[in-house]
Amino acid sequence: MRQSRSSSNASISSSEEPENQQLFVKLPSGETLSLLLPTDTSLPTLLHLLSLRTSAPLISLRLLYAGKHLTSATSSSPSNPLHQTPSSPTLQTLSIPPNATLLLTLPILGGMPPPKKQRCTFKDCKDAAQRIVGDCSFCSGHYCGKHRMLEDHVCSGLEDCKAEGRERNKITLEGERTNVIRGV
Repeated sequence: MRQSRSSSNASISSSEEPENQQLFVKLPSGETLSLLLPTDTSLPTLLHLLSLRTSAPLISLRLLYAGKHLTSATSSSPSNPLHQTPSSPTLQTLSIPPNATLLLTLPILGGMPPPKKQRCTFKDCKDAAQRIVGDCSFCSGHYCGKHRMLEDHVCSGLEDCKAEGRERNKITLEGERTNVIRGV
């Protein structure tokens, strides 16, 4: 008789306490959290627990298991994240086995604004600057088709450019010069 009492006590105690299961949650930083949770833990409760452990806002947390997003759109309200409705999915109803690894992700926010169109840097001109051919390497300005030539935008490096051209021309002409050999 004693044996039957102990087995009935064991069954009573197991029906009172839900079964616990261990879960692993991989964070975006690469760390892995180990959690021991009851199988009847709801998804909003798990998300709230992870929000507290990671210091990330509850709204931005996303959980993935087996390549699928675990969502509970109707289960949590913004004012009370622990508020559970009868339709709140639990670890058991989501078919998450013990020792499973869940992936915690955060949404990518922001990004770069669209690039502004470059405008001609010549005085009062508001035309769009031409790419590559409108870039002046002497004054680092960006110019439209009307002002892209050095003479048109009165480049500060115009004299330097002319001097470089003369020097190149001089070197070329000296290289092509013929020497007369006298006395042959």
